[in-house]
Amino acid sequence: MDAGWALFRDMLRYKAARRRAVYVDVDERYTSQMCSGCGVVPDSSPKGMGALGMRRWDCCECGASHDRDVNAAKNILRAGLECQPPAEEILAA
Repeated sequence: MDAGWALFRDMLRYKAARRRAVYVDVDERYTSQMCSGCGVVPDSSPKGMGALGMRRWDCCECGASHDRDVNAAKNILRAGLECQPPAEEILAA
């Protein structure tokens, strides 16, 4: 990880703890390739450095059309929400 991003992540973690907010680290690998509609990494998704110019793609599994950045953001949000503790645990802390 780049030192700048690591510092930014550490600052977010510190600020969240200070405000008693939940901070979740999400692995962003493959988030632009995985379909946010059906959850698979289809053959039609952009892969590798050569596919960085491919901004839009259609999932061959479910037919969903994606902008790669919006799709990645949806997948990161889902991953963060899935690993977040239940509200009852947060309020009890």
